[in-house]
Amino acid sequence: MAAAPRFPLLHWTTITPVLGMVLLAVFWGRDLGGVLVALVAVVLAATVLAAVHHAEVVALRVGEPFGSLVLAVAVTIIEVALIVTLMVSGGPEASSLARDTVFAAVMITTNGIIGISLLLGALKHHTILFNAEGSGGALATVITLATLTLVLPTFTTSTPGPEFSGAQLAFAALASLGLYAMFVFTQTVRHRDFFLPVDEDGVIEADEHADAPTGKAALISLAFLLIALVAVVGLAKIESPAIEAGVRAAGFPQSFVGVVIALLVLLPETIAAARAALRDRIQTSINLGYGSAIASIGLTIPTIALATIWLDGPLTLGLGSTQMILLLLTVLVSVLTVVPGRATRLQGGVHLVLLAAFLFLAVNP
Repeated sequence: MAAAPRFPLLHWTTITPVLGMVLLAVFWGRDLGGVLVALVAVVLAATVLAAVHHAEVVALRVGEPFGSLVLAVAVTIIEVALIVTLMVSGGPEASSLARDTVFAAVMITTNGIIGISLLLGALKHHTILFNAEGSGGALATVITLATLTLVLPTFTTSTPGPEFSGAQLAFAALASLGLYAMFVFTQTVRHRDFFLPVDEDGVIEADEHADAPTGKAALISLAFLLIALVAVVGLAKIESPAIEAGVRAAGFPQSFVGVVIALLVLLPETIAAARAALRDRIQTSINLGYGSAIASIGLTIPTIALATIWLDGPLTLGLGSTQMILLLLTVLVSVLTVVPGRATRLQGGVHLVLLAAFLFLAVNP
């Protein structure tokens, strides 16, 4: 475990959230030129990294699996905020943004974060071990949430197109929120031991607390985490026209905006999972990957459902045939990866190939 973080006043993790708030106050409601767009983009990326850093500090204080939960929720708040802000300003073209972003998040977490973690862990530690009981329960929750919210809308008949009716959307939102709450309770209270690392004999290893930060340090990080989240939401709103213009200029489909959002918010979490895998804490990496997928669906869909009260236009949630095939293949491969409770670099490579296929087909459908 790394040494407990220190909190000098002049450090990038404390400066960038404040700088983000300053830029937000100065540039809100203004049309920016290329140089200022680049400046805002750099500060936005740095603020996202700072937010995740402070979430990690809080996570170190509360321990695993609470730490993975804090990081996943922080990242999901950023994701939800980006989706809502872009849908508000995007008009009818943004009707499928929530679907595209949530599906991208599911593919990136279950294939990207998991694949990178398995590959790096296996390259350094050969065969890697994890708790199949907790990982299997998390994967089952991901599969159920993805099917209820992203697959079923394509086949329902109450409304034309891949959309839910009002009652169906309300049910999906409540079911998602309920499943997320059940998962959090299982992970942190009732069966917390299912989400802790295991040794070669299947014995649960004690959680690491030796270098946990002090309560004061955790409170300071919590404050800067809140500041950073507000800054990220505002700066993303400022940057959204440039993101959409960049996607159009590259000749990519409009749906690729959702992929950009998911890649942006999940990059820091991917780094955290890779670091955990290199320390032979693959269970932490899996908690981050599946926990983020669950939070992405379980919190995003209810929020978007609530936002439809004031958002104009349809809400497209149903996946197309190509996306459903990729999701089905991901489910099958993930089950085969999780069930044995151990993995090699082969499993990591298979998941990364699936991620590459998703990214390629997102650009060239």
